[in-house]
Amino acid sequence: MNHSLPPIGSTVLGYPRIGPERELKRANESYWAGRIGQDELEATARKLRARTWTELATAGLDSVPGNTFSYYDQMLDTAVLFGAVPRRFHGLSELDTYFAMARGRDGVRPLELTKWFDTNYHYLVPELAPDTTFILAGDKPVSEYREATELGIATRPVLVGPLTFLLLAKSAAGAAAGFTPLDLLDPLLDAYAELLARLADAGVAWVQLDEPAFVADRSGAELAALGRAYDRLGALSHRPGLLVAGYFGDFGEALPVLAQSPVEAVAVDLVAGSAAAIPVVTALRDKTVVAGVVDGRNVWRTDLKAAASTCASLLGSVGSLAVSTSCSLLHVPYDLDAETKLPSALRERLAFARQKVAEVVLLGQALSAGSSAVTARITAASETVRAGRAAEPRNDHVRGRIAALRPQHRRRVPYAARAAAQRDRLALPPLATTTIGSFPQTTDVRRARADLRAGRIDEATYTDRMRAEIRRIIALQEDIGLDVLVHGEPERNDMVQYFAEQLEGFATTEHGWVQSYGSRCVRPPILHGDVARTEPMTLDWITYAQSLTGKPVKGMLTGPVTILAWSFVRDDQPLALTADQVALALRDEVRDLEAAGIRIVQVDEPALRELLPPRAEDRKSYVDWATGAFRLATGGAAASTQLHTHLCYSEFGDVIEAIDGLDADVTTIEAARSHMEVLADLRAIGFARGVGPGVYDIHSPRVPDVAELAELLSASAAAVAPDRLWANPDCGLKTRGYPEIEPALRNTVAAVREVRARLDYCAVRY
Repeated sequence: MNHSLPPIGSTVLGYPRIGPERELKRANESYWAGRIGQDELEATARKLRARTWTELATAGLDSVPGNTFSYYDQMLDTAVLFGAVPRRFHGLSELDTYFAMARGRDGVRPLELTKWFDTNYHYLVPELAPDTTFILAGDKPVSEYREATELGIATRPVLVGPLTFLLLAKSAAGAAAGFTPLDLLDPLLDAYAELLARLADAGVAWVQLDEPAFVADRSGAELAALGRAYDRLGALSHRPGLLVAGYFGDFGEALPVLAQSPVEAVAVDLVAGSAAAIPVVTALRDKTVVAGVVDGRNVWRTDLKAAASTCASLLGSVGSLAVSTSCSLLHVPYDLDAETKLPSALRERLAFARQKVAEVVLLGQALSAGSSAVTARITAASETVRAGRAAEPRNDHVRGRIAALRPQHRRRVPYAARAAAQRDRLALPPLATTTIGSFPQTTDVRRARADLRAGRIDEATYTDRMRAEIRRIIALQEDIGLDVLVHGEPERNDMVQYFAEQLEGFATTEHGWVQSYGSRCVRPPILHGDVARTEPMTLDWITYAQSLTGKPVKGMLTGPVTILAWSFVRDDQPLALTADQVALALRDEVRDLEAAGIRIVQVDEPALRELLPPRAEDRKSYVDWATGAFRLATGGAAASTQLHTHLCYSEFGDVIEAIDGLDADVTTIEAARSHMEVLADLRAIGFARGVGPGVYDIHSPRVPDVAELAELLSASAAAVAPDRLWANPDCGLKTRGYPEIEPALRNTVAAVREVRARLDYCAVRY
């Protein structure tokens, strides 16, 4: 145990890295397009890192996190750092190897992409095999530390912990039966030990090792591995101080394991988790506990008086106490000061990353000094928070509808009756083809939307331009030969923000960008009040598209769980109640689409897995209200209206029964990048409704050929009867370009025809 370490004091566990103006997004995309070279990309990265370190040090943090920058993803960074690069990526330059692992390239598929715990951030899943050899292949944490010291700032490098890295990795295809990535713990620890020694040589005082995998249920063997790993790393004679961080929930049984190890500090999430366990773990009296009392996941100001009270209650139970955010601030926007159009009453209740840093600093001052001036500031801030909550208006009509809900509002007629009615109405072929919803957003489409916002064109001109784009998209789909069409969503900036802008109870930002994956950024709306729909939101666009073709055009809605998951949601009432308010608005939209003659409505729930609690004991209540909200949104639909839903980029096995519980007529689901793993899960529960396992990975620029697609479709047809099987991409096409998606969709249709012929189902109708 190293007792000569400097105190951690006030800190944050991480910070946004895309740049306040999304500078990294633009630089990455310019590099991928060949418009800039590696030198210019790296120069942008250096500027962003320097800006972050300087800003955090100037704000008054006692410990500044380092190594939080990434060109794409921290799990990918860790895989590359320790040489876990699958053979198919060998032969490229270092940077191009890195981006090929993230995005793929011609003939080479990328790593799997999935959700980072219960957030909308996506990470790259390492592929490990028994012969994977870990070496310290890079020096990113050391070099970035030295960059910061040149600015006069001593940072605390942040690393993905070895257990979380292995527990989130997957066995490579063809790995021996019985192999698990955790089998590689000892050689990985060798590489971590070497890195820690190099960091110590560079002068690093503290290193942060993130182990969020242990806020979920873990086996005895996994907990033993955690103890063995940190006993070994803690016993190293030449290393920095070790801070092990858990977030998104309680450490649970892992907390005493870490407390008994030689690590010097443990960071705990006291927003998603509880402080109750800390006094019970007596070994923490020899540790620094970093109390995560400022919410790193949401944008509401902290009740600083309550947070300070929580911290004060722990002082006698730990060796020393530091204060921090509950998790990295990667999940919130940069700066509230950039927002000029938010209602003033709402704005007073908000804190983005920069403001949350200020809250942490103020709490740190209260712990270390406790002056009357600091106490007064904390009291005033808490009164503002409480007054703002109390002043939020209620919508009594919506609350009355909620109170009147009965079980029958969440039920449709049995699936067998619906399927028969839909066969008669739609007359679709087996292995029907469709897309998920969005088509590429061209420069002209984005310009038209910007021109409307800026007042350079009027609403009528904008509508004409969007209708022209819809006509083009419908004609393209008919030429390709798709069976069920979409209008392409050219009028939508984002699948959640579009609805938030039309619903009461939401506010949207101008610059509140948050990284979702790689260069993909979103602006989550702020759900601050009761939700109500005042008029139809999609009706005009969908009915116009349907007027252009005799084929079915899907109505496209975002589901209630996803709207909640991809928004910053009010924290003053249960999520279940808020979800039902959103569901009622969507139920009204479904009713209007039906009345206008729309035969298929898709209600997307890609975030269904995302909000699943990490502990099994909490999951049933979540699944009940999440599926209940979806069924409330769709439960009023007629039997002959085909209801679709879509899910993507999650561990679907964790929620497979919930997927079944949605009771959608057709579920389209990401499968190409995860190697069709979902098929086994569906088969295991006897899934008996329509399913479209995505056969085309839209998050990679590569175009799959007909043979590859036919192979995936054949595997799907072996698991799902062709009369219930659909062929589709694994997600919306918005982020791709037409030179990529058009050949991919044509290849998909050609592959479907080949599989239909091979299975001799050409003449079969369902």
